[in-house]
Amino acid sequence: MIKYEEHFGINIISTKLNSSNKIDFLTKSIVDDVEKFHTSIDKYKKTPLVKLDNLASKLGVKSIFVKDESYRYGLNAFKALGGLYAIFRVVCNKLNLDHTSTTFEDLQKADIKEKLKDIVFVTATDGNHGKGVAWAANKLGCKSVVFMPKGSVVARAKAIESIGNSKVTITDLNYDDTVRKAASLAAEKGWYIIQDTAWEGYEEIPNFISQGYTIMAKEALDELNKLGIDKPTHLFLQAGVGSMAGSVLGYMVNRFDKKPPITTIVEPATVACIYKSAKANDSKPHAVTGELHTIMAGLNCGEPNVTTWPILRDYASFYASCPDYVTARGMRILASPIKDDKKIISGESGAVGLGLLSMLMEKDEFEDIRRDMGLDKDSVVLIFSTEGNTDPKGYDEIVYDGRNFSPFV
Repeated sequence: MIKYEEHFGINIISTKLNSSNKIDFLTKSIVDDVEKFHTSIDKYKKTPLVKLDNLASKLGVKSIFVKDESYRYGLNAFKALGGLYAIFRVVCNKLNLDHTSTTFEDLQKADIKEKLKDIVFVTATDGNHGKGVAWAANKLGCKSVVFMPKGSVVARAKAIESIGNSKVTITDLNYDDTVRKAASLAAEKGWYIIQDTAWEGYEEIPNFISQGYTIMAKEALDELNKLGIDKPTHLFLQAGVGSMAGSVLGYMVNRFDKKPPITTIVEPATVACIYKSAKANDSKPHAVTGELHTIMAGLNCGEPNVTTWPILRDYASFYASCPDYVTARGMRILASPIKDDKKIISGESGAVGLGLLSMLMEKDEFEDIRRDMGLDKDSVVLIFSTEGNTDPKGYDEIVYDGRNFSPFV
């Protein structure tokens, strides 16, 4: 393991890749089934892959592509990809339906909805995941119960409630304890918990969620192929529990025969459980405990997903912990396009990868890290902006009022 010096509050480590492990739950056949399901949904539409040529020129790389998930299903975030697919699989299992041939339209039939109307799905969320679960449950005529950790933005809670058939409660607990509360109530009341993190004895549904997320990676690569690009040279993937990052990286590992792009996992400095786990260098996941706070609400998670952690451990090359100003910087860069680059509205949990890339390329202090990462004029960088302005007030404070969060820059 190599630990670089801290610069501007950013810490980065690199580890030796261990590419021997297989990723059986993200194989091509599974991803094909997931794609078949999602494309059967009436609201399905590929989200934009935005090419930022002028920003790439400014930062000194060949190309920057940003997958803009703010358009996904009209929900302003990518999370429904996972929650909807997990609920679909739960319903298929309950009704003995073949998930490889059942479509979303099939589940809209009156006799199916009658069988589903008393099902309650429960989850814990910082906002986007719960919104996706509530939307999916409501589509099938089911109810949802959503718990949010203390400090959650009220606007995000109201956005979930506005979907219908959902009860939302902001607790006085941190995220991981809120997950435990939701799991306990599910066991007590016979509800189905749809959680995007796994623990011992609860792996199947989180894996369904991770499978659902692969669609945005497949869409991105398919679009790159149309442009004559086989694969990007670099990936920047933000992580909370690591479900999205593990899903995308795992898909890349399988698609490229265990030779994925050079991947950096990016987290909030105050809640960097993947970084902490990699730094421990003992192959085990390690939790961050106590009072957890970051503006990156969707990444404010202290305990790694135990099923995606091995993917991040074995196939990521770098791990970065970043202060909040890094994502604020990314949000403003994407909101202020250079020349004819397209504007991207990216929320606090969506822009940290781009913010880190800009710091790495523009600050002399990162010269050694740039070299070791192979970031140069030939680099093709892929980033996923996983949400739009899901907290409109907070977004405006950062982008328009200039709130910076940083004593460094």
